[in-house]
Order: sequence, then structure tokens, then C-alpha cells
Amino acid sequence: MADPSSYRPRTGEIPTNPGVYRFRDEHKRVIYVGKAKNLRSRLTSYFAPPATLQPKTRTMVHTAASVEWTVVGSELEAIQLEYTWIKEFAPRFNIMFRDDKSYPYLAVTMSEKFPRVQVMRGERRKGTKYFGPFYPAKAIRETVDTLLRVFLVRTCSNGVFKRAAATGRPCLLGYIDKCSAPCVGRISPEDHKALAAELCAFMGGEAGRSTTALEKKMAAAVAELDYESAARYRDDISALKRVFERNTVVLAEDTDADIFAMAEDELEAAVQVFHVRGGRIRGQRGWVVEKVEDQTRADFIEHLLQQVYGDGEGPDRIPREVLLPAEPENAVELEEWLRGLRGSRMQLRVPKRGDKAALLATVQENANQALALHKGRRAGDITTRSAGLQQLQDALGLPVALLRIECYDISHVQGTNVVASMVVVEDGLPKKSDYRRLSITGEAARDDTASMYDVISRRFRNYLADQAASKQSPPGEPAGAGAGGALGAAGDEVLADTTTPAPRTKFAYPPNLVVVDGGPPQVAAASRALADLGITDIYVVGLAKRLEEVWLPDDEFPVILPRSSEGLYLLQRIRDEAHRFAISYHRQKRGKSMTVSILDGIQGLGPAKSKALLKHFGSAKRLKAAGVE
Repeated sequence: MADPSSYRPRTGEIPTNPGVYRFRDEHKRVIYVGKAKNLRSRLTSYFAPPATLQPKTRTMVHTAASVEWTVVGSELEAIQLEYTWIKEFAPRFNIMFRDDKSYPYLAVTMSEKFPRVQVMRGERRKGTKYFGPFYPAKAIRETVDTLLRVFLVRTCSNGVFKRAAATGRPCLLGYIDKCSAPCVGRISPEDHKALAAELCAFMGGEAGRSTTALEKKMAAAVAELDYESAARYRDDISALKRVFERNTVVLAEDTDADIFAMAEDELEAAVQVFHVRGGRIRGQRGWVVEKVEDQTRADFIEHLLQQVYGDGEGPDRIPREVLLPAEPENAVELEEWLRGLRGSRMQLRVPKRGDKAALLATVQENANQALALHKGRRAGDITTRSAGLQQLQDALGLPVALLRIECYDISHVQGTNVVASMVVVEDGLPKKSDYRRLSITGEAARDDTASMYDVISRRFRNYLADQAASKQSPPGEPAGAGAGGALGAAGDEVLADTTTPAPRTKFAYPPNLVVVDGGPPQVAAASRALADLGITDIYVVGLAKRLEEVWLPDDEFPVILPRSSEGLYLLQRIRDEAHRFAISYHRQKRGKSMTVSILDGIQGLGPAKSKALLKHFGSAKRLKAAGVE
């Protein structure tokens, strides 16, 4: 770890203006982003005596190797820039409000020619209206099924839609009157889009308009003695009322609000939010996050609102009111930013009395219970992971903590379709975003040791190349800014390049430990690959399947871990995950190779012509025997 005094800027060089700052580690990765009304006051607080800092703040400043900052014109600009950088760099020491589960939303793809209604999770898409979140998922699926009685908007996938359009026959929903069948022209694109807009208005809280229109149609049908149609309208009205009866009425019907509450201790915080639309609770979300800095409740809430609403636009995502347990530090600037995203007025409030304060107390109780439940569940998991990592470090005699472990496995069938997998574990948990799979060909595929040498060489050659590139100053960086810090020439006020994005690397930063699936031959190959690249600070072990022995390079005898050891369990889980990942890629590659035709190797012959030739002649053998004519 770095000594903070090695990169601490001189106090007089730090401006007193508002701005945003970034801490970077030795690999030039951004590990923390923050903003300040007064940069000098905020940054000097990080370089106080270590004993006076919070544990995680102390860890952050010792992990960092440099600090840089950017001066902005106002606190509003600081909020915007801080949010942008947190989304871009995903710093490990910033609080990241990731949902504890993926909540389902009702989505309407209004950007399409024929909008589609579906239940969606995950990332938001541009041009799609979202309603929710809803919990449980069964509730929203039942809601969609009920709504299709009245709003006959398509729900089929694009593939089903195109197939129906090509055949001239709608799908089953079109036959049972739960879809207006735009695929076969029963309704024009304009009318279908209007139907989708009515559904969006209904879900947006304008239920009265839809039910009133149906009641008028029912009365007109009765006046014309068309009782069949009147009965159908009556059933539609009942269906729409059932949709809203599922949600508790808590506030006035014109109330659209998100209500936040939080429970916290010294290390973690649990956040709960109730989404109220049309006076009814439509959904609930929750997060449990680790606290990095000794933040006040107001600072914490400010970062929460930035991340919850930063990706949202329009009144569908940002309500008219946001009710909070405490007022954010920069409430005025934050409210102005949210109004710009919403496109109309909105208000941040702390309710003190009445129905809204009572509902806030209910949300607070949910947050208290969520934190208690999280601590009860995680206590065993954290203890187990920590014990496993510590036991493994002690058993292998390693001088460094095992913060990152990479495991490699080779998969093939009798030397064909040779592939490799790389899985990553950080702090005892899999990091799937860093998983890699590699295809091995040529001389490297002759046996497992050659394959392992090739894979390790390729991975760490890329690491060395990225490391060399990061040592070069990026375009636009002030002269003098380098690995030792972001300090430029005297008088420089903006000391960070804000226009050049962080370079994307093929692989992440290096591991503390490399685990290979195999015994002494595989370990020797991996160790030789690292030595040939001049890398000496990464440790290698192998886990042999037969007796679960742990092999070290150049050791005559293996390390035998107790069968009940948490360290052995950790190694087994990593090895099995690497094996699973490699097998899945091998099966995929083998499946593709089994469908290869002899015609595929002929230059200038494409898939369509190959298919036509095989269809005409019946087989490649008959094609080969055919004459030129």
C-alpha cells in the first residue's frame, strides 16, 4: 500500500473553488470520486493522521497512489460531473446503490412502429415507457393479463410478429381477442399506437378517464339494446378496477411520490423506497450498501438520489414529490438538477406530520428490518469467506492478502476444439464481469501444458501492455502529471484531463494468486510463462482433482489442506467454476464444428449457395461426382 504522504499535494496548490476530485491507485484505476464546495478543505481532510480516519477511508487513502481534481463553476455542475464520473468509472470505494434483486417493470416500447407491452428487468432502454417496479413478479404478470382485456396491445416478440405477418395468420392471442393483431392489418399503426398510449395513461394514474369512457360505451350499448356489448364493457370496467384494487390506497389519488427511508450503523446502511402512483403503492425497492466514508445522513441521501434518478428522464421515472427522512446537503442544486431531468416541477420534502409522515414511518420500519435481516444472513457468509482466504494464505505461506484470485482450466475432447477459461474471485466472491474464455489453436493445442503456457502468456502479455500504456501521459494531460500524482506546474488550477476517457483494457489488474486446474506439469507451465514475461510478484498453485492436492512450483511434495478446511472449499469452488465455464464454451465450439460442411472451405462460396447446392444434389458426395455441366 502507498504512503499518503508520497502523493499528498501541497495545501497552497489546491484551489478553494467548488470541484470534483478523483483518487487513483498504482494501476491508474479510479478508486474514489467525490465533490466539494471547497476542494482545499475537503482534500486536506483525507491526509489527517491515519489514527483519526475511519477504517475504510484509511484503507482508501493508503490504496490510492495519486489524487487529481477539476474545478467547476458551481455546486450544480459539481453534482453533474460527480454523477458522470461515478457512472463511468464505477469506483470501488464509492457507495454503489445496486438493487438487492432485479425488480420487474411493466414496459411499453413506444419507440417502435407497433408498440409492445412486456414485463422487463435490468437496464432501461431509450424510447420505452416503464411503470413500477412491481413486487412480486406474479402481480405484474396478472396485471398485464387483465389489461389485455381492454387494451389490445401486442405482447409478442419481434420474431413471432414477423412470422405472423409473413403467413397472414395472427398468433393465439389474436384469435382469443387479447390482441388487436396489427401483424395482419386488423388495426392501423396509428390506431395501435393510440391504444398503447391509452394503456400508458391508465398506468400513469389516469384510470378515471378510461373507466369513464367504458361506462359511456356501456350506457350507449344498453340504450341500443345491445346487451352483449354492454356486458363486455361491464366486464372490462371490472377488470380495470381489479388492477387498482391490488394496490393499497394510502394517499390522495393525485399523489405521485417516491418515499425513501434508511437504517444504518457504522459500516452499512439499508435503504428502502416505496413508489406511490395515483395514491397507491405500486412497488418497492431496497439496497444494502457498505459505507466508505464517515458521511452524514444528508450526504448519503444526496448520493442515493443521484444514482437512483440519474438515468431517468421524464415524469414516468421521476415523480412530482420525493419524500426523504432528512434534507440533502445541496437540496436546492439537487432539486434543480432533478427538475431538468423530469422536464417539469418536482419537490424534495421531509414530511413532519399527516399521512405522508405515517407512510414514511412504515418505510422506515421496512429499512430497519432489511438491515437486521441482512446482518443475520451475511454474518456467516462473511466469516466463511474471510476464514477461507486467511487459511489459504497461511497454508501457502503467501506474504500478501488474497484480494484477487484467477483460476484457469483447459477443456477439449481428444485434442479437438481446445479452449480455456479464466474465472475471477475478488474478496472471496466471483466477479463475472472479468471472466474470460480463450480459444487455443496451432502448436499451443498439442497438450495441456502447452495450452496452459499459451493462456497464461496471453493473459499477462496483455497486462504488461496495458501497464506500459498507462505509464504514458494521456493526450491533454498537463506536463508533469504522472504516476506520482496529478500535480502540474505551479499555478495550474484544473489538474485533470476531463475530455479523455479512461482507456479500456482487455484484462483487469493482476491477481495475487493464479490457480490452475491440474498438478505439477500444469503448475510448471504456468510458472514458466510468468517467468518468461519477467513477472515475479504473482504466485501460482495447482489443484489436482484426484486427491485435491495443492501443488506449488518446484516443490516435490504437495500441500495437503484438511478436508474440512474453508481454504480447500474456496479453491474447490473456484476450480469447479472454471471447469464449468470452460466446458460450456467447449460444447458451444464443438456444436458449431459438427455442422461444418466440406463446402464451407471453398473460397467464394457463401452459406446461401452452399445450401442451394446441397438441396439440389442431395449430398456433397453427389455434388462431387457431378459433371461440369
